[in-house]
Amino acid sequence: MFTGLVEYVGAIESVELCDVGARPDSAGTRPDQIGATIRVHAGPLLDGLAKSGSIAVNGCCLTAVDISKETFAADLSGETLRRTSLGEMKPGTRVNLERPLTAMKELGGHFVQGHVDGVGRVARLEPEGANWWFGVRVPSDLARYIAMKGSIALDGISLTVAGWHDRVVETAIIPFTYEHTNLSSLKVGDPVNVECDILAKYVERLVESREKSHVSSLSVARLVEEGF
Repeated sequence: MFTGLVEYVGAIESVELCDVGARPDSAGTRPDQIGATIRVHAGPLLDGLAKSGSIAVNGCCLTAVDISKETFAADLSGETLRRTSLGEMKPGTRVNLERPLTAMKELGGHFVQGHVDGVGRVARLEPEGANWWFGVRVPSDLARYIAMKGSIALDGISLTVAGWHDRVVETAIIPFTYEHTNLSSLKVGDPVNVECDILAKYVERLVESREKSHVSSLSVARLVEEGF
């Protein structure tokens, strides 16, 4: 669990694609299942990060499988590569880093799981005085989770929805956030990891379950089975 408050801006050192050992299916074919190993320069954030510990990279919760000097390595599954922007990362790409929330830590952002829902694309990044407007076009299947003044995590940054139109989420960025995250290196068209508010997803699931429970299971076949 994270807060969406970026602690440090690191950089990708390498992304190496690798075969994760896909097994042949019942037909004897061997599906293409590709994973990767990513290495990230994390600087001072490695203090206290142990091997097997969690860390969010651009909002994606990863497990540190190797730690060396000021870098750590993490394995990426095929699902992670499909669901996030990490597979598009190149050496030198700046990434937002955050360590997990601890029990006594102040929750200054919102509850961020590090479970990326999909990849959006930068639609707008324009200055307004000392501040900035940051717009991201989100995938159509995530549009139902967007609410004005609601919370959203973009590349792991906890932000408030200030505008919503044509599948573009607009957020207002203060100078501190712009300078202490990867936003200053983004440009229109770049991929952005999107995690919607967990509350919206649970509400949707509860409503679905309630609607299904109200559907009658009575049918002619059921009546015959019961002897009517």
